[in-house]
Amino acid sequence: MFEKLEIFSVAQALAKHGAQRQSVIARNVANADTPGYRARDLAEFSETYRGEPGNGMRATRAGHGFAGETGHYSGEINTVYRPDAASPNGNNVSLEQEVFAAARAKSAHDRALAVYGSAMKILRTSIGGRG
Repeated sequence: MFEKLEIFSVAQALAKHGAQRQSVIARNVANADTPGYRARDLAEFSETYRGEPGNGMRATRAGHGFAGETGHYSGEINTVYRPDAASPNGNNVSLEQEVFAAARAKSAHDRALAVYGSAMKILRTSIGGRG
């Protein structure tokens, strides 16, 4: 019942995106010395998640969908290649850049968990429980 609340689906999608991004970054670090390897990354969450339009009609049940409805996170790992300069062996992984990307991904994941926790606290308070 409560998994259909928009705040929970957004928090879940953001946490999933952060975890997938960490996986891609770990693969980049693991291949830092592989000749010809090109560093990959995920598109930003804001480009991947498509919220429902605020003023339009909204489906309230699964069978009431509209054409072109896009209120979901696809969950697909759409990697993009980083356009950094390659070393002489063709590898363009920069460990410094991977450290910063990992920190951003962790921050996004932590933010998702904080939003989820806050929403749960508000929900518990609203139904008469203790926050």
